[in-house]
Amino acid sequence: MKIAFLSILTLTSLILVGCSQGESYAQVGYDFTQVEKVAVIDVVGAVKNEGVKNQISDFFVMELLKKGYAPVERQQVQALLNEQDFQASALTSTENAAQAGKLLNVPVVFIINIPNYDEEINMTAKMIDVEDGTILWMGSGTGNTGKTAATILGAVGGAIAGAQMSDSHSGAAGVAGGILGGVAGNVLAPQAAQLIRDMTGKICKTLPKRM
Repeated sequence: MKIAFLSILTLTSLILVGCSQGESYAQVGYDFTQVEKVAVIDVVGAVKNEGVKNQISDFFVMELLKKGYAPVERQQVQALLNEQDFQASALTSTENAAQAGKLLNVPVVFIINIPNYDEEINMTAKMIDVEDGTILWMGSGTGNTGKTAATILGAVGGAIAGAQMSDSHSGAAGVAGGILGGVAGNVLAPQAAQLIRDMTGKICKTLPKRM
């Protein structure tokens, strides 16, 4: 058993530390001080879970607040768009995002796209002028969660925990524990959340301040 615990410690030292990077660019000459209300309309791409979408949206809302904007949260936006029978799938294009902004009666909309959401996460964000559909600001970022290493650690830890469940059925318990541990290790909500929050901060670092 001591050997097994030493193995866990060894695996722990091999887990990849999540890292991220981001950059952004703004339209030259645009007066961002005239922008106040911003609607974060959606998180599109590989992320399908509504809870995760809301959490990612909230990270951007915090950054927008830091810059002096008055963001409307995604949940409220979704409710208003649903009342107008606006299809969420249409929000992937700049033109439709601008149309949604007009329905919401806001001058600027913010849309987040995550094309890849796995061990590696890719993310872009756009601020779009509702009147003419031009992109006022755009940022992108990438990050790595170290998901594979965490999955292995969870599986090994679960196997050891399962083996302790019963002396008489240690084999079956170990296998069951390994499966459960693998599932638990694959749930990277805390790590992924911290990574995406860091990515969001880096992406929005050069977002022009409203005031």
